[in-house]
Amino acid sequence: MALLPAPAALDTDGQETAEWRDAFTALVATHGPARARFILDTLADAAHRAQVGWQPALNTPYVNTIAAPAQPAFPGDLAVEERLASLMRWNALAMVVRANKAYGELGGHIASYASAADLFEVGFNHFFHAREGLDAGQHRGDLVFFQPHSAPGVYARAFLEGFLTEQDLLHFRQEITAPSAGARGLCSYPHPWAMPDFWQFPTGSMGIGPISSIYHARFMHFLTDRGLLDCAGRKVWGVFGDGEMDEPESTSALTLAAREGLDNLVWVVNCNLQRLDGPVRGNGRIVDELERLFTGSGWNVIKLLWGSDWDGLFARDLTGTLVRTLGETVDGQMQTFAAKDGRYNRDHFFHQHPELEQLAQGMTDEQIDRLKRGGHDLVKIYAAYAAAATHRGQPTVILAHTKKGYGMGTAGQGKMTTHSQKKLDDAELIAFRNRFHLPLTDEQALNLEFLQPGADSAEMRYLHAQRAKLGGYLPRRQTQCATVPVPPLAQYAQFALAAQGKEMSTTMAFVRLLTNLLKDATLGPRIVPIVADEARTFGMANLFKQVGIYSSAGQQYAPEDIGSILAYREAKDGQILEEGISEAGALASWTAAATSYSVHGLAMLPFYIYYSMFGFQRVGDAIWAAADQRARGFLIGATSGRTTLGGEGLQHQDGTSHLVAATIPNCKAYDPAFAGELAVIIDTGMREMLIEQRDVFYYLTTMNENYAQPDLPDSAHAGVLRGAYLFKSYLRNSSNGSGAISSEKHVTLLGSGAILTEVLQAAEQLAAQGINAHVVSVTSWSELARDGQACEGHADGAATPWLAQVLAHTQGPIVAATDYVRAVPETVRAYLPPGRAYRTLGTDGFGRSDTRAALRRAFGVDAHSIAATAHALLRG
Repeated sequence: MALLPAPAALDTDGQETAEWRDAFTALVATHGPARARFILDTLADAAHRAQVGWQPALNTPYVNTIAAPAQPAFPGDLAVEERLASLMRWNALAMVVRANKAYGELGGHIASYASAADLFEVGFNHFFHAREGLDAGQHRGDLVFFQPHSAPGVYARAFLEGFLTEQDLLHFRQEITAPSAGARGLCSYPHPWAMPDFWQFPTGSMGIGPISSIYHARFMHFLTDRGLLDCAGRKVWGVFGDGEMDEPESTSALTLAAREGLDNLVWVVNCNLQRLDGPVRGNGRIVDELERLFTGSGWNVIKLLWGSDWDGLFARDLTGTLVRTLGETVDGQMQTFAAKDGRYNRDHFFHQHPELEQLAQGMTDEQIDRLKRGGHDLVKIYAAYAAAATHRGQPTVILAHTKKGYGMGTAGQGKMTTHSQKKLDDAELIAFRNRFHLPLTDEQALNLEFLQPGADSAEMRYLHAQRAKLGGYLPRRQTQCATVPVPPLAQYAQFALAAQGKEMSTTMAFVRLLTNLLKDATLGPRIVPIVADEARTFGMANLFKQVGIYSSAGQQYAPEDIGSILAYREAKDGQILEEGISEAGALASWTAAATSYSVHGLAMLPFYIYYSMFGFQRVGDAIWAAADQRARGFLIGATSGRTTLGGEGLQHQDGTSHLVAATIPNCKAYDPAFAGELAVIIDTGMREMLIEQRDVFYYLTTMNENYAQPDLPDSAHAGVLRGAYLFKSYLRNSSNGSGAISSEKHVTLLGSGAILTEVLQAAEQLAAQGINAHVVSVTSWSELARDGQACEGHADGAATPWLAQVLAHTQGPIVAATDYVRAVPETVRAYLPPGRAYRTLGTDGFGRSDTRAALRRAFGVDAHSIAATAHALLRG
């Protein structure tokens, strides 16, 4: 394509401009692109030195990055692939429309997949590699993140491949009712929890898929650099929406991907220009905006804008008017062009300039209507994918221009309402049938019959042959994974089990446990410590020397503290993932490691330690997605509670994380007070995940407050795991201090985490005042509540909740105190022994900055308040 002339208003010497342009064109023709780039760099440097105040624009002309002459030959059968894509479109449409005809409230999406169908099909037929196996030399598979609203299209392909039945398609979004019909209910979006052998990555929450794909790609480099698994030759593909790029998570880690040189990562952004309600950028151009964003972030950008039918128009556009006009057309108008027919496009686009009218001469209105955007042209898509797959040194993004609702005609193509389109009338169904030349009679089309060519048809033979070349079928979630032995508890945790009253915080106890586990020859290399720029805060600096911080570039500088035994040490085989100030990034990194058993067939054990406030409250959606993905690992909410991190104040003090954690079915949440409790919980969790291979993850809260750590007897282990055990009974003194003998009184105190120390002080005070105080250490309120709910499920009422069993050994009214909102201990109220009063104390409200003592007094969870509450209950 010829170089575009500069706008006339800026050109004060046209002849000189033409001479410069001709000279540069000759340079490219004679010496090639490399020499041309060198000269441009040299001129740019000269401009900077002369303080001209110029830098190259980050936007390129509004045309395809890969010019027609540079396209590789298309390696497939184009006609067969187009017929297959049409079959997928129809079956996806029929699935959604049939479901909504039968049950109007089910919902579903047609238009998103209609825009992305060809993008998916080229990937399925030529690029998305499946896992062949786990043996040496076998491909372990690419990672593919599917645009969630396009799930019906993926189901439609699985139907043709033979993995889903017609009955399954008839039960789209009917997961509960499907089994009664002998079918499999198909979930709305990619959900591994709902379809554990099908979907690998949950992408239904916008923005989570993009950031997760980046950290999965980086984790593959981590595995390779540490010698744990060779991930060379594998790709991470992500198909996302242009509207989704507005989510902060979508773009927050772009520079990480570039900095790490993640050339195993390819994003395809489906630029159909429309969100749910209207244009993504009605008054601008989202492709231009994304090109600037990704180019500035260090990505390789491939623009896939126009189909092959445009090549002839561009070739005849000698004045550059077509390219300039396309670049000046805002997306809102481009969407209108998509929604209108060929006559409208002739009158309102090509009639803008005489040069454009001349280009359109000889084209019928139908030909103009059929001009494809790049994301609907299999040949152009293949060229873009091939270039992305072979690019080295950078991640690549393909900005694919499509039409939302492509092929739906007046029913929804490019219309504002198209995202929610779930029904088509008879005329629209026939039009869709005709548009894609589907082998359906009018009656079959109106009945929304699914299309399934015979096994010996050209389409089916081709479909299976292409997938055979790529190692099998996708999506597929596999869980074959060797177990990892866990060392005996006493080998690494004896200091915690027999603490002998030594003072330490539970955070320090955790770091010591982790340090010892990292030394184990078998388990140690599989552990992935993760922090978000807080390793020193949590006392983990000693691990810098022991295992190092992972860096793909190694350490190319002498750190300021090089002489210190706690010096900052980066290494290519480092083990700690230090993610900077990005909780979303650290959680995405944790998820990549926590699902390695499934994604890579290699079990890893991640420990992500962070300020507890910045977990469930800040990135709770990402934690929920990790749960959906069946993550296995540990989340460590350090400096937890609302009063243990005294001086930091409101936005650092966590009073709700255990409440949120309790809502996630496969999350086991514990708030241990003592190092021994913590050790027993971690040991059991490791065995559950690495040996029993259960799809659970643990959330543990730890504190930075030093206090005496007691020994933990073996008899207490079961109670620790089930959520509570009787820690100690403080018997009343024989005298209340006045010489009179006190009457027999009892009270039971429940406490967890750091507030258990206040409970113990309260018990001592009560005993000194002549009241028997029984102290129960609650390690998990949510496990107690789940146990109680399970007992409720026994129709005969024979099962007794564990908490009731523990409290059966105590007497008197019950006071429960935590460093969290009162709703946390309230979750177990239904499972107490009958007839006993129950009062909860917590830290409801906003946090404040002050000393621990002042905060606990203000919230009413200090020893004095606990004892006073017990007295009040005893008085009745």
